[in-house]
Amino acid sequence: MRVSKRSDLSVLFPLWLTVFAASAQVIIVSPILPDIEAALRVDQSHLGWLVTAYAAMLGVFSLAAGPVSDRVGRRRILLWGSMAMAVTLLLHGLATNFASLLVMRGLSGAAGGLLSGAAVAYVGDYFPYERRGWANGWVMSGIAVGQILGVSAGKWLAAHLGYQWPFLSFGLVMVVAVVLVWRSVPQPSVVRAAEKVTFAGALRSYGKLVREPAPAAAMVTYLLMFSGIGLFVPYFPLWLERVVGLSSFDIVLLFLVGGSANMITGPFAGHLSDRIGRKPLVVLSCVLFGLALLAVPYLVTGVVTAIVFFALVMMTVAMRMSPLQALITALVPDQQRGQMMSAAIATGQGGMAIGAAVAGLLYGRYGIMGNAVASAVFILLMAAIVLRGLPEPTADPLPVAQPA
Repeated sequence: MRVSKRSDLSVLFPLWLTVFAASAQVIIVSPILPDIEAALRVDQSHLGWLVTAYAAMLGVFSLAAGPVSDRVGRRRILLWGSMAMAVTLLLHGLATNFASLLVMRGLSGAAGGLLSGAAVAYVGDYFPYERRGWANGWVMSGIAVGQILGVSAGKWLAAHLGYQWPFLSFGLVMVVAVVLVWRSVPQPSVVRAAEKVTFAGALRSYGKLVREPAPAAAMVTYLLMFSGIGLFVPYFPLWLERVVGLSSFDIVLLFLVGGSANMITGPFAGHLSDRIGRKPLVVLSCVLFGLALLAVPYLVTGVVTAIVFFALVMMTVAMRMSPLQALITALVPDQQRGQMMSAAIATGQGGMAIGAAVAGLLYGRYGIMGNAVASAVFILLMAAIVLRGLPEPTADPLPVAQPA
């Protein structure tokens, strides 16, 4: 719902920069795991805990942030979350051992919980449903640019200055994002939740949400999607370096090409979903992603095949994310959108935490094949849930009646 005549760019760019910095500081963890392992002399089976700590804290805090954003407005949550993320990333400079780094990742996860669904929910508030795929595609392209610029810069910083420096750099970028959100992002004029936010009230609200078929299916979708990511992604760069023989430069090139493929595909997929519907693209991307994972141990044998594989995978991710997020924002009325996104993201991050914790055990016992098969199963199950359990909205639902 539009609130002013300011240009779309002046609103989208601060959201894009927030997504870029918040996602890049997560994406960089997997590529620099070998640097962290070497610097801190930690067992490789424990490296997945860094992902688990972040994901678990993000899930918990996003549950609290959703109802609050519905009550106080999305703009405030964007400001609070981006400020908290900037501070916690800058605090990574104090991490001098694995335990302290684990704590800092947990604190960043808490900040990410405040921020997690805010940008997507804001797009849902500000843009009409028929333009939401396009807007989400542009905002979520910040994730792709995080791979293109963030990974290359972060990998270089970790190798030459220390593993804390990628996080410090993204913390400075987040400071800029805070200023831009404060200056340029208005509060959409959506109807806010009537009840004051209390712990008991939030639990009741989430309970009602879980009992509704479509929102419940959306949460299961996120659980399966992020479980699949957590099972595979943390150990993929490590496998490429240790088993396939890729260099640090090759890993950077991999993320550059993959991020570019994601950046190009995302806005196009979002726009296409505005025309043909969300579900066809989501289901197709899941099937392609699952099949690609099963082929990894056989087809990825060097730098060229690794880059081609990763580019194709990132294209399927872009095909999935923008349409899926646009679909989910239309499952509930405006004043429940923050809660819906937070419930989905919290469920997803719980899956990510569990998947990343199990990933180390699978990798140690079965190698990358175990991770790939487990991840593919979860992603293909996700496709089945989207196909059978999620409706295809054509517009936003009517607002919930407010008490007189």
